Amino acid sequence: MKPNLKNRYFFLRHGQNIHQAEHKDIIYIWPDGNPPYCLTEQGKEEAKKAGETLKQDKIDCLFSSDILRCRETAKIVAEIIDYDKEKIIYDTRLRDLNWGAFGGKTKEEYWNFYNNDRIKAFDIAIPNGESWNQCKERIIKLFNEIEEEFQDKNILIVSHGDPIWLLEGYIKGLDNQTLLEKRKEILPKTGEIKKIHE
Repeated sequence: MKPNLKNRYFFLRHGQNIHQAEHKDIIYIWPDGNPPYCLTEQGKEEAKKAGETLKQDKIDCLFSSDILRCRETAKIVAEIIDYDKEKIIYDTRLRDLNWGAFGGKTKEEYWNFYNNDRIKAFDIAIPNGESWNQCKERIIKLFNEIEEEFQDKNILIVSHGDPIWLLEGYIKGLDNQTLLEKRKEILPKTGEIKKIHE
């Protein structure tokens, strides 16, 4: 069921970070690397470009994952759109999927856990981690809180690929199978903005 939105949403995936540039087939350590994964120069440029694009839409509220790559992205954007960085709301529920025991391992190993049947990733949690549905539940909880608190606002959410994909699917009323089929279409690239309006 599609929710009727009270606000206009802008979802932004963080800019490219060092881990993506140097270890693209290795899964993130959760919640962040040690040391934390910072943005690359390309990632900073992606964030600046996003900020320039968002200038035309007066952002009233900015929510961000508390992970470094998102914090850096949010601050770059805030500076460009003249949004007070002290007012950025960092929320742990916007963190990426908890990869648990597969942090530091290959994506191939991760999918082997599900026997390459990706639909299983919605219901079966990774050892010491979470399933896509568990990730979706925490993001929806935050989203519903935002919808209760604000009305007719332009809200920017800076997060990670999977949470944005899952939240957009929820807002569009997509079931898990359809969400999986549309994954490549919905999943944003680094620094990409998704506008979600009624």
